[in-house]
Amino acid sequence: MSLILGVPLLSTGFEAVAIDMPNYGMTQVAPHAKVTYTEWVNVANDFINSELENDPRPIVLYGLSAGGLLTYHVAALNKKVKGIIGMTFIDQRLQQVRDETCRNLFMSRVGHRKMWALCNDEAAMKIFMSDKTSAGAWTSMRFMSSYMSFTPALEPKDFDVCPVLLTQPMKDKWTPLHLSTPFLDRIAKLPVKIVELEDTGHYPVEEGGLKTMRNAIISFLKDIEASL
Repeated sequence: MSLILGVPLLSTGFEAVAIDMPNYGMTQVAPHAKVTYTEWVNVANDFINSELENDPRPIVLYGLSAGGLLTYHVAALNKKVKGIIGMTFIDQRLQQVRDETCRNLFMSRVGHRKMWALCNDEAAMKIFMSDKTSAGAWTSMRFMSSYMSFTPALEPKDFDVCPVLLTQPMKDKWTPLHLSTPFLDRIAKLPVKIVELEDTGHYPVEEGGLKTMRNAIISFLKDIEASL
């Protein structure tokens, strides 16, 4: 996150903060802790509220991969953020989404996913999968079940919190554009913008796509600033 977006945002004058969610990164959880996706939503919600107590500046959420829909779920609950940006917005409650984002239909039906298409660069993929704090981390069935069945505080047709930006890699072998549009098409009360990242995989390491993504996000943030 810091590599592909954090540094460019900081160099443009924006503050960037990343939350280390339970079971990922350096966060320490108790042995046998039963972490669920709902806790992720609540952690992000609490973090936003804490930030706003001490800093009135507007908050915009960004989510990579499944983090895209996480930004929506958090915004729907919190209702104070001014924008959300996602690399994908896939509603796992839809069976088509489950089937296409899982490696095979059997694993889709039992609710398990593999990071098999995280990146189109083989060398980068080896590095990612060797990282036990991120892509190489194990995820419990309990967490996956709670993620795939999570019900947001606001359904898309009722979402009236903030504008939405999707930065979609067009060579994404895991979550292609047609899996996000069924969700985004239901958001009608606020603007939804889709920016296509050409020749770019699910985790963007391709410079052309990264440049387009960064420019689109910075433009989105500046539009929000101008509207306040």
